[in-house]
Amino acid sequence: MTRELKCHTGVGPKVTGIALVADDNFSARYDLDRIKGVFSRPQHKLAGQSYKDKILVLNTAKGGVATAWMLHEMAARNIVPKAILFNQANTILVQGAALANITMCDRFEDGDITTLITTGQQLEIDPKVGIVRVLSD
Repeated sequence: MTRELKCHTGVGPKVTGIALVADDNFSARYDLDRIKGVFSRPQHKLAGQSYKDKILVLNTAKGGVATAWMLHEMAARNIVPKAILFNQANTILVQGAALANITMCDRFEDGDITTLITTGQQLEIDPKVGIVRVLSD
């Protein structure tokens, strides 16, 4: 049974993929090994896990311009998540996602997105209308 979650209108293309979820924050600069495509900061709840082609579901974005530019650099090397869903994104990271053509949405009406979705669920994100469909449980 498909479940729909409503969020603020986002950026990027419509995508489908597998969720990787943590009640943690996100910095492309400090949390990732952008060459290997894994979370590398030992204290991060997703440490050691691959983010490539996943839909990341996280609390909030950390960082500014450097993180935004790193999304673009990751996309240029095709070692990038399919999408990122946040409880709250910052405007600089949204601009970076738009530049890198990475789907990004935030501000979910039903509550904390890190508790509404679990790792391994298949999601479909339609950022233009602000809908995330949970396709599998």
